[in-house]
Amino acid sequence: MAKVNPVQLQKHLKGVDYPASKQQLIDRAKQQGADEQAISALEQLPDQEFDTPTEVSQAVGALK
Repeated sequence: MAKVNPVQLQKHLKGVDYPASKQQLIDRAKQQGADEQAISALEQLPDQEFDTPTEVSQAVGALK
């Protein structure tokens, strides 16, 4: 899988109230017009709550 640009990803997640669930992140990214690559990366995250945007970026960066 190609890497997702973390800056672009955070732009797609603008306005998320943390902590946020994986599904909330996916829903917000779709609302903000994220591309399939970004949505796919979020869908691969563990099903958990994320406390900060940094935590989301780290989790996405750790995907293989």
